[in-house]
Amino acid sequence: QVQLVESGGELVQAGGSLRLSCAASGRTFSNYNMGWFRQAAGKEREFVSLIMSNGFSTFYADSVKGRFSISRDNPKNTVYLQMNSLKPEDTAVYYCAAVQGLFSTRAREYDYWGQGTQVTVSS
Repeated sequence: QVQLVESGGELVQAGGSLRLSCAASGRTFSNYNMGWFRQAAGKEREFVSLIMSNGFSTFYADSVKGRFSISRDNPKNTVYLQMNSLKPEDTAVYYCAAVQGLFSTRAREYDYWGQGTQVTVSS
């Protein structure tokens, strides 16, 4: 089992920045590809970003490309999502997720999920 706990979500003004963290425990963190997803009120969960287990490759949704960046610190068992130039449309619950053997943007292909952290961007 892998346990994931997100943190860092809060209320921020449009144009501001925020860094989310996802702390992992259990199985070897470095074996997992990690993804960030978000779910706004009344909408389906959508892909935000992912990073390979070794950190060499990353991928972003078009809606956040150029504004968000994903990174990981394997010795600390932590993945981060740096969010810059935040927009009200970024308001959502943000989730991190883990999977082995896949480089996927599809939420249902991830095996482990955190409980989410709320990000609210005011206008």
